[in-house]
Amino acid sequence: MKSEWIMKKLSEIAEINPHENLSKGVMAKKVAMDKLQPFCRDILSFDIETFSGGTKFKNGDTIMARITPCLENGKTAKVDILEDGEVGFGSTEYIVFRAKKDVDEDYLYYLICSPLVREPSIKSMVGSSGRQRVQTDVVQNIEIAVPSLTEQKKIGGVLKALDDKIAINTAINKNLPPHQE
Repeated sequence: MKSEWIMKKLSEIAEINPHENLSKGVMAKKVAMDKLQPFCRDILSFDIETFSGGTKFKNGDTIMARITPCLENGKTAKVDILEDGEVGFGSTEYIVFRAKKDVDEDYLYYLICSPLVREPSIKSMVGSSGRQRVQTDVVQNIEIAVPSLTEQKKIGGVLKALDDKIAINTAINKNLPPHQE
């Protein structure tokens, strides 16, 4: 059975910067740009602060830096630090991606991290040197060949398993005694 991948715009498979309600003055989990590690799926820490503005997101969303040099440095993460129904917030310099119906959120995260999305995003940056930002309309219109949901789950599952193993190995390595000769 041959797979049929269909060309779609990124905006057809992901809500980009979806609207979330979070009232000013409410205490919430904040993920500042410095909390994202380069090319690391997981958000390793966050702060609890009073919301006064910023990009809002929920579990399962992918956040990607839209400013130089953070995007080039691989600051993209999948949100999994919130409770059910909880809304978090972070830098205004994030683009938030939320998987639409029949799109696997793990597949979407790895797609956003891939050169298929990163390279055109980086090339679309405009602004003064050192403060360039991705043009969201360019990102929305990136065309991508998209597999079936079943294949997305397989692809996302394999890549997630590898990232999970890396996270376990990293935790083990932090607990090893220093090497002595």
